[in-house]
Amino acid sequence: MEQTSQASLNVNRLFVKPANLGDQVYEHLRELILSRQFPGGVELPEGKLADRLQVSRTPMREALVRLIGEGLLERTNDRAYRVRAVSTREFFECMQLRELLECFAIDKAIPVLTDDKLASLRTRLHEISETAKDDMPHWTYDNQFHSFFALAAGYQALAETITRMRVVARLFRISSPFHRLAEIDSEHLAIIEAAERRDAEAAKTAMLRHLRNLQDDVRHAIAAETNPSGYVG
Repeated sequence: MEQTSQASLNVNRLFVKPANLGDQVYEHLRELILSRQFPGGVELPEGKLADRLQVSRTPMREALVRLIGEGLLERTNDRAYRVRAVSTREFFECMQLRELLECFAIDKAIPVLTDDKLASLRTRLHEISETAKDDMPHWTYDNQFHSFFALAAGYQALAETITRMRVVARLFRISSPFHRLAEIDSEHLAIIEAAERRDAEAAKTAMLRHLRNLQDDVRHAIAAETNPSGYVG
């Protein structure tokens, strides 16, 4: 936490609406966690966070409680928290569940999807591919994309469940998709194109390929971390 740049915690820039201070503290801390500036397992004492952000304990505590509910933080004692560390097993269990849930969402959405919703999803993908230069805009679009089919089908609880599982993937310290953004954009486009044809089977196949490629990428990262020299004996 001490390594976080002061610029990223600039109070004048971030907290311009005092009436919504609790929401703004929550949004800022959430972004710091999801951008991995506060990595999994790091301790976040309430008092030090409040002092650093120059806010009172009440909005800070409200924000921390919300982040616990979202699964981003866990409480270590009455006044201390830490970013939740995700195990390898939890990561892969969530990814396997996502395969089931997101394919179910596609099945339910395809009969009711409208052309304008799909066009909006495609346009946003193009914009992100062309203009986004860092990780967080892609993460935000990914949230929109992976909840899209559940929401289009009217399954709000399913969309929220998928989003929570995506948070687990984000917290997993080895999972880092930023280096394969072009591949991810291509995989998303294949899913959209199948949905535009109203081909549920092709869309599900493309979704499974996408989710399994992400898992394979993590397996390769784990292998590289375990055996950085690449030596095979």
